[in-house]
Amino acid sequence: MRRILPLLLLAACGGGAPALSVSATVDTLDNGLTLIVHEDHSAPIVAVNVWYHVGSGSEKPGRTGFAHLFEHLMFMGSEHAPYPMFDRMLEGAGANNNGSTTTDRTNYYEYGPTSSLEVMLWLEADRMGWLLPTMDEAKVDAQRDIVKNERRQSYENQPYGKVGDIMPPLMYPAGHPYSWPVIGSMADLSAASLTDVQDFFRTWYAPNNASIVVAGDVTRAEVLALAEKYFRDIPRGPDITYPEPSQPQMARDTLVTTEDRVQMARLQYAWHTTRAWGDDDAALQVAAQILTGSKNSRLTKRLEYDDQSVVFVRAFPDHQKLAGDFSVTAQGKPGVALPTLQAAIDEELARLAADGPTAAEMEQAMNSMEASFLNAIQTVNGKANQLNSYYYETGEPDAFGRDLERTKAVTADDVRRVVEQYLLGPRAIVSVAPEGQPELHAVAREVTP
Repeated sequence: MRRILPLLLLAACGGGAPALSVSATVDTLDNGLTLIVHEDHSAPIVAVNVWYHVGSGSEKPGRTGFAHLFEHLMFMGSEHAPYPMFDRMLEGAGANNNGSTTTDRTNYYEYGPTSSLEVMLWLEADRMGWLLPTMDEAKVDAQRDIVKNERRQSYENQPYGKVGDIMPPLMYPAGHPYSWPVIGSMADLSAASLTDVQDFFRTWYAPNNASIVVAGDVTRAEVLALAEKYFRDIPRGPDITYPEPSQPQMARDTLVTTEDRVQMARLQYAWHTTRAWGDDDAALQVAAQILTGSKNSRLTKRLEYDDQSVVFVRAFPDHQKLAGDFSVTAQGKPGVALPTLQAAIDEELARLAADGPTAAEMEQAMNSMEASFLNAIQTVNGKANQLNSYYYETGEPDAFGRDLERTKAVTADDVRRVVEQYLLGPRAIVSVAPEGQPELHAVAREVTP
């Protein structure tokens, strides 16, 4: 099956200003593997970007952390490329590689000179199709220990790291795919058996659950030929039923207080909002920009420069495939009590909900967001990852123009409305105070949806 998407970087739109478009072709191999090719002959480089449509949200309670564990195991060698051949072959070809895991997907990528394309695809095919024959208890135990140590460094022994454990179950009910951290729990990592790991791979690491973007100085024909050569013998996996989107609601402010070996108190608010590409997704992103996106944004100017009460403050909309939330995090200066920060944040949110942003704020936010958007896709590596993201989220890899235009379409009243609708209501609150200073803790309000 083949679909051809727009072939020009800037395709005319209705006779008006050109709309952003990144050309791509979409092909599906007989085993279900999706292959997306973007040709960019401006420089002799290529990026290969693989998305397996599995993240921590696909795990089961009691068996969390598998998606991230597999991100590590995929670099431990396969049948025809034993460890450490994967890295050595790519380094020898002048290429780089890495991977990452989120709630919704696991990503592996390589980039380097065009001459390294074949070795990139061969290595990816070998670990997709021939990883299990090399999987044994020793490899699982070794990577399990590495992930556990990573968890200690990022959560247990990291200042404020415990918030990453506290917030997911505070926001999402037990059993919800987002109710545990991506890295999983120590208990679940310890309980993972070799059979558990093998079953996870057979279910999720199949060609019909993956999409590969090849972007750069290539042609569709050569990429298809290499893909057929190396991937066609990998059999389809089982048909997969994905979780349905489920956006929880919060009935009241929910507060968790904890102490840590830190010098300054930290506050984190989180509200339920909307999933990626939901109706209010773009307006909430603009709201975040107006709140903390620049030195003169609402919360940054108030807390960092006028009051000089915080080390930093940031607003972050996290709109994922199944659900979304919006957080504000503020770290007070030594001795600053969190209720003081809460009062200032709540006041600025109420003011933005009542009056909306100014024309100058909207113009600055739009310009900044467009610049960031374009900067992120100026390389073939950036375009490759975004093509894969759009394909997974919308079914079409070239959603660049659609994404940019929906942001440009946000009005000041849209921003005012989403702040009022989402950010004045009940929220999850995590309050971290220095040990022995409980008087610095945040407080909850009496508020209902």
